[in-house]
Amino acid sequence: MKHSSSSSSLGPGGLDLTQTFFKPINHAVSPTPTKRIKISVIGVGNVGMAIAQTILTQGLTDELALVDVNPDKVHGEMLDLQHAAAFLPRTKIYASVDPAITAGSDLVIVTAGARQIGDESRLNLLQRNVGLYSKIIPPLVNYSPDMILLIVSNPVDVLTHVAWKLSGLPPNRVIGSGTNLDSSRFRFLIADHLDVNAQDVQAYIVGEHGDSSVALWSSISVGGVPVLSFLEKQQIAYEKETLENIHQQVIQSAYEVIGLKGYTSWAIGYSTASLARAILRNQRSIHPVSLS
Repeated sequence: MKHSSSSSSLGPGGLDLTQTFFKPINHAVSPTPTKRIKISVIGVGNVGMAIAQTILTQGLTDELALVDVNPDKVHGEMLDLQHAAAFLPRTKIYASVDPAITAGSDLVIVTAGARQIGDESRLNLLQRNVGLYSKIIPPLVNYSPDMILLIVSNPVDVLTHVAWKLSGLPPNRVIGSGTNLDSSRFRFLIADHLDVNAQDVQAYIVGEHGDSSVALWSSISVGGVPVLSFLEKQQIAYEKETLENIHQQVIQSAYEVIGLKGYTSWAIGYSTASLARAILRNQRSIHPVSLS
């Protein structure tokens, strides 16, 4: 099946003008080719496109493949991103309904699936999404057997396990976005409460992404200072109810955003891009993710 992509062929008969503008240098030694990074995003809904846009603006990939069941939607999203080329790092962008376009991907990010509605729990999405995964995961592995698979669809912890089973890949190459976003929300709320920069706050949410997550209170530090032990040493009283309220706000955050705008997108986009950067650049940074 044909797919859409960027093109350098212009003029009558699709003349490749690169041969006109750029002449080879005689006796020149070609530079050692560097490995080109390719990321594929499966599903171009609000979450998929937030991830794609963030990946592009952060210059994380040389090639970006978009796949969706809606041909007009995926083609339109590709064109919209291509039209921003003058403002972005150079990236080849492709789009298709055919997963063959993902061939040779280093990282495949799966966002396709039923969308959470209102106060619907993430686990209620399970049956609808398991059926979809059984159709899309095997072909993705067939086209990119050496890829790392990053699952974002909800319920992400269960679907990460499902994807691992369907893929046949080693467990360390099938990763879910886990509580990376929950932890970011946690850090924001603590930073907001203390009136400091969220980047200076270390704090983790672990366990299942969503309603049954666990807040690691002992992990909270600000500027390298463990907060709870500092308060105890200084004999500063604090209410455990205040801490629990912050955790409850983390849990309710997605429901609040969905209730206001109908979906979540930007925060999960940045969260997933941070995971992509850590994986592709082997940054050895620590993230709370889902594994089988």
